[in-house]
Amino acid sequence: MTRMSLEEALARTPDIDRAKVEAATDEEILRHAREDGGDPNAAEGWLRIPLPREVRAALNLTQEEFAATIRVPVSTIRNWEQGRTSPEPAARTLLALIAADPAHALKLLGGRSSGRQGRPRRFA
Repeated sequence: MTRMSLEEALARTPDIDRAKVEAATDEEILRHAREDGGDPNAAEGWLRIPLPREVRAALNLTQEEFAATIRVPVSTIRNWEQGRTSPEPAARTLLALIAADPAHALKLLGGRSSGRQGRPRRFA
C-alpha cells in the first residue's frame, strides 16, 4: 500500500479496458459468471447475493449488532458496506441465506446480536 495525496488518487486511471468490457458477448459474460461460481440462467442453484447493507437494514441492526450476529469483526462490515472489500464466497452465501429466511437464520445464529464466540455446536 502506498500513500498518495487526494490529487494523485484522483489522477490515477483505472486499469480497466473499457473497450474489452463493452465488447464482451453474452456468452462470455455467462462463462465468467459460471467461473465465479454461479449461473444466472440455471433453473436452480442460483442465489441472488444481496448487498450486506441491504441485509443489515432489513434486519434493523446496527453495524455492531450485525457483526456480532454473523460473528465477524465490525471493521469487516464497514469495509463491505463502503466497498473497500467484497464478502468472500462463504460470507456471500450466508448473506443470501439470511436474506432468504431472516427469522430462521437469526434463530440458528443465536438471536439478534448474541455475539457468542464459543465453540461451534456439533451436528448429529
